[in-house]
Amino acid sequence: MVLGAEELAEKGKELRRVILKTISNAGSGHPGGSLSEIDLLTVLYYRQMNYKAADPKWPDRDRFILSKGHGCPGLYVVLADVGYFSKDELSKLRKTGAMLQGHPNPSTPGIEIATGSLGQGLSVANGMALAGKLDGKKYKVYVLMGDGELQEGSVWEGAMTSGFRKLDNIIAIVDHNKLAQDNLIKDLKEVEPIDKKFEAFGWDTQRINGHDYPQIIAALEKAAKATGKPQLIIAETVKGKGVSFMENQTKWHGKAPNAEQLAQALEELK
Repeated sequence: MVLGAEELAEKGKELRRVILKTISNAGSGHPGGSLSEIDLLTVLYYRQMNYKAADPKWPDRDRFILSKGHGCPGLYVVLADVGYFSKDELSKLRKTGAMLQGHPNPSTPGIEIATGSLGQGLSVANGMALAGKLDGKKYKVYVLMGDGELQEGSVWEGAMTSGFRKLDNIIAIVDHNKLAQDNLIKDLKEVEPIDKKFEAFGWDTQRINGHDYPQIIAALEKAAKATGKPQLIIAETVKGKGVSFMENQTKWHGKAPNAEQLAQALEELK
């Protein structure tokens, strides 16, 4: 599936609406981080990545790891839309016994690894990337991390390994929305300069507007063609992007919109 920038922008807006409806119906979830990441996921799944939704374990598929597992509503709506499972499952988000839980689980088609305990995704990506090289496979491993997650020491252990092993089949993306669960990242533990730190460990880096589709497309295409080093894209994003009363607000980490708020949000996203 390969969509152009304008088509991707329309798809992203559509997916934002579905995210909000899904979380509102569940009564809980993480709309802020799901809305900040959705433009990145849209380009990955509707243009960049090589996969077969009807065959989730296809050996030559590109792998995707949502290391910031609390952002799974955004990933779930994409996976449902491209055909990994029925869209009817979205109405059961976070329900007891349902497929789609509050953090990703590999029992769900399209989910590679359980995530939610932050800081582990990059190390898992290293293992997948090393396995791909040993097996002579050409697949890429994409991993989406949160910027607050970069405060975890395990991320930097993973980054050192990626660089030392020259894992050029890894493309990591940081959803740099600058907000953690309840505070500004910089007021908790500063993670900048992200690019210089990763470069010191042997990575190539790019910094882009994570809501600008031409920039996202160009950055991912450049990263996919690169050789010799793992690739990092720092995507400058806005938590709650697209909904005025959610943008840059920490309170939408784990809070669902009520009926009135949902109606306002959907009106803004027309």
